[in-house]
Amino acid sequence: MSDPYQPGAGEMTATVIVNAPVERVFAAFIDWPSQSEWIPFTTVRVVEGDGGEGSLVEAVTALGPAVLRDELRVVRVDAPYEVRVVHEGKVLRGPGSMRCTPMTGGRTQVVMHEWLHLPGGAVGKLAWPVLWPGSKLSFMGALKRFGRMVEQGRLPA
Repeated sequence: MSDPYQPGAGEMTATVIVNAPVERVFAAFIDWPSQSEWIPFTTVRVVEGDGGEGSLVEAVTALGPAVLRDELRVVRVDAPYEVRVVHEGKVLRGPGSMRCTPMTGGRTQVVMHEWLHLPGGAVGKLAWPVLWPGSKLSFMGALKRFGRMVEQGRLPA
C-alpha cells in the first residue's frame, strides 16, 4: 500500500467533548453494530473476528439508489484510549483513528481522524474540495450524535 499520508488524500478530523467517563465512551464506540444508530443511513456489522484487533467491520451506507460499502480492518485497540482502523474497500481506502482522552469532571474528549485515498485519481483530488464540506459536516454531525447518545445512556447498548 502506498503512503496514506501523501498530499492529495482526503483528510477529515472531528472532535467532541462527551459528558461521560472514558471507559464508557470507548466501549460505546467499539460496539460496532451500534454505530448504525448514530451514523446516518448506515448499517454496521462485524463480518470477521470479535470486533477487536484483526477484525473486519463492514459499514454499508445507502441513500436512495446510491450504496457505499466500506470495509474497515481493526488494526489496533488500546482500550479505553484509542482504536485504529484501515479502510480496505474498493472506494474508501486509508487509515482512521478514534482517540479518547479523559478530562476533569468525568468528561471525555473524542477525536476522530480519517485520511482517505480518493478514488478517481486526479479527478478525485480535484473533486475533494467540493465534496469535503458535506463530508466534514456529516462526519461531525455523526460524532455529535454519538456523544449525545452516550450522555443519554443509550450507548453502549
